[in-house]
Amino acid sequence: MEILTWTYILVGASFALYIGIAIYTKAGSTKEFYTAGGGVSPLANGMATAADWMSAASFISMAGIIAFSGYDGSVYLMGWTGGYVLLALLLAPYLRKFGKFTVPDFVGDRYYSNKARVVAVICALFISFTYVAGQMRGVGIVFSRYLEVSIEWGVIIGMCIVFFYAVLGGMKGITYTQVAQYCVLIFAYMVPAIFISMQLTGNPIPQLGLGDTVSDGTYLLDKLDGVLSEMGFHEYTSGRKGTMDIFAITLALMVGTAGLPHVIVRFFTVPRVKDARLSAGYALVFIAILYTTAPAIAAFGIYNAIDTVAGQPVDQLPVWVQNWQKTNLISVNDINADGIVQYTPYADTNELHIDKDIMVLANPEIAQLPNWVIGLVAAGGMAAALSTAAGLLLVISTAVSRDLFRTFKPNMTEKRELSIARISAAGAVVLAGYFGINPPGFVAEVVAFAFGLAAASFFPVIIMGIFSKRMNKEGSIAGMVSGLLFTMAYIIYFKFISPESNTVDNWWLGISPEGIGSIGMLVNFITCYAVSMLTPEPPIEVQEMVEDIRVPRGAGKAHAH
Repeated sequence: MEILTWTYILVGASFALYIGIAIYTKAGSTKEFYTAGGGVSPLANGMATAADWMSAASFISMAGIIAFSGYDGSVYLMGWTGGYVLLALLLAPYLRKFGKFTVPDFVGDRYYSNKARVVAVICALFISFTYVAGQMRGVGIVFSRYLEVSIEWGVIIGMCIVFFYAVLGGMKGITYTQVAQYCVLIFAYMVPAIFISMQLTGNPIPQLGLGDTVSDGTYLLDKLDGVLSEMGFHEYTSGRKGTMDIFAITLALMVGTAGLPHVIVRFFTVPRVKDARLSAGYALVFIAILYTTAPAIAAFGIYNAIDTVAGQPVDQLPVWVQNWQKTNLISVNDINADGIVQYTPYADTNELHIDKDIMVLANPEIAQLPNWVIGLVAAGGMAAALSTAAGLLLVISTAVSRDLFRTFKPNMTEKRELSIARISAAGAVVLAGYFGINPPGFVAEVVAFAFGLAAASFFPVIIMGIFSKRMNKEGSIAGMVSGLLFTMAYIIYFKFISPESNTVDNWWLGISPEGIGSIGMLVNFITCYAVSMLTPEPPIEVQEMVEDIRVPRGAGKAHAH
């Protein structure tokens, strides 16, 4: 069968499964809409958390970054995985014990202030919209190639699917949908990796294939270093980023992960504090399967791409290039008119331009794998993007309905709150679609900005809210505002106001916009501490509540304050 036929079958079957689950698990109460009724098993929650957390950036874009950046791309692996460990150990059990649905809910109660709650809502909306823009962009890329529609129409189709099951099922529908999506995305990621590892190195385990030899007896990474050096590129295994920038990006991604509202809320869907810890452990195992495979997929992809295109006649390019040229995500321009494709690191001589976001999706075609594998990867890419988009949309709708409306209308009925949550999710889908069509960068770059904003706004006030009884409402508000404004200003300046000056020579302390969230976090911490020391202590009942949160009676039921 043709690629298009396989894609329709596999993507269609997966969509039917997701929608069927959403209908079957429709939320009937606000508790089911926000936290799936608090009755999800740790194993299912671990799988759902992995799907929620492994977005289009992980599935589609991360291997693409590593493929084109080599060693420098490892910051995404270290930051995102390390951040998850930080979240599981430092935050999840304590927040679960506190017993609130959302991060703004925690901030509002812990800092005994509706102002702090509203600031936290604004931070959550900024982070979630920045993040969801990357997901919708991923959806558009998958649809544009495999269903042969424009990226704009791809985003619109994705919006309709997410709208249906996020608005209908809430967290209950999303949780069980994400369990199915994890199974689809991990199978779709591993099958081509195993195939290509066998092709290139004869080793069926991609993680080991990365360090194995190719047909001529040369180690794969040595061969890749040699090929890239001959073309004028830096060696694949050598880094160009400064130590400070690598540290800053890794730290921003780590603490940003720990402050992501759509991942934190997942730990409220299990019955007990002990289950929150257990589901975090399961999720880490499920995440590790994909993350340890990504470097191998990146190396296989760039090796095969260069091998099949660079130095080839322009009129005899392989079928995969012709297919992707239709999406405008690959372009070939014979600048010197010699009829041969020149691939160089210099803009005036480089004749091949490949969008970083297509490497994982194009990998099976480059390696000439069977058409059903290509269709499977399309279904996996959709699962990764949609699972995270749904989780983010739920955070947005919850922030508006529960944290904003209920703050000003505390006597609102549950039915009214559920209606507002669904209307908010619908509005969020439309806005997310707009950002998906007009993204401020490629998928992983956009997501890195979201992590930087989360690092600079949420992480310090959550961590100090748990571990410091002296931390008060004035400090939390000043910290969140200063951290968020500093980080946003830096990103907006270098990405939108003066993109031509976005070079290492102009960065403050040599830190790129992707890593500035780590400095924003320090600004937040310092401001929090200084302001809280100069203002009155929190009430005694708040200090006692903080003391209670810090005693994680793992086996007991979570207390709701």
